[in-house]
Amino acid sequence: HVQLVESGGGSAQAGGALRLTCTSSAYFYEMNCMAWFRQAPGKEREEVAGLYLESGRINYADSVKDRFTISQGNAKNTVYLQMNSLKPEDSAMYYCIIAGRTDGGTWFDKHWGQGTQVTVS
Repeated sequence: HVQLVESGGGSAQAGGALRLTCTSSAYFYEMNCMAWFRQAPGKEREEVAGLYLESGRINYADSVKDRFTISQGNAKNTVYLQMNSLKPEDSAMYYCIIAGRTDGGTWFDKHWGQGTQVTVS
């Protein structure tokens, strides 16, 4: 069973910064992508940032460009989201996702974290 554990959420003042961390309990033989999504109350879940490992492409939602940075840790099973210049509209539950092949799985398998709350006031 693959478990993704997120940390680093919490409360911040507008203009402040938070760093989210997501670590997988499982070893990935191959990784497809690592990404962060968020969902605010009454809104659909949206991709905030995605790191597509096969192509090296990095995507950011327009609303977070130049403020958020996604990166993979030296321990390849970890992904970070550095969030700077936070705005109240960044308040949401943030979820990490890692897609790839673990023991007994496939390259297409998607694994989600449980979410970490970010509140900006």
